[in-house]
Amino acid sequence: MRRVVAPVAVLTGVLVLAGCGSESGKDSAAEVSVSGAYMPQPVSESMAAGYLTVTNKGGTKDELTSVTSDVGDVTAHETVDSSMQEAKDLPVPAHGQLVFRSGGNHLMFEKLKRKPMQGETVTVKLHFTESGTVTVKMPVKSATYNPKTGH
Repeated sequence: MRRVVAPVAVLTGVLVLAGCGSESGKDSAAEVSVSGAYMPQPVSESMAAGYLTVTNKGGTKDELTSVTSDVGDVTAHETVDSSMQEAKDLPVPAHGQLVFRSGGNHLMFEKLKRKPMQGETVTVKLHFTESGTVTVKMPVKSATYNPKTGH
């Protein structure tokens, strides 16, 4: 009977240690991904807006520090007390999201080198403190596009 007990005890110990390893996953590195990116076709020759969702599945917060694009200057804006203002850094919480949507946080494209047209794709680079640079292909949708995601 002792021959069965020893392997069971070893297996139990391994499973307990494996469980401990998953606890340390709470402090895992930031792991950002981007979804739902789009730009409504601009009505202006010099300005446009962009929307997307940044998701951080990691256990460490991250921060969006800047945005660049080949079509013009890009800044992140946030809405505070019904007024829009440029945001220098926007947090992406651990196991959370940073959402850019109409009426809230958004990307503001200014000094457009060309007016993006519906059906085209605009390349945007998001620069993060922890995750480095993430390149996003942002499709240009109709000016009245309303995504099912609500942003």
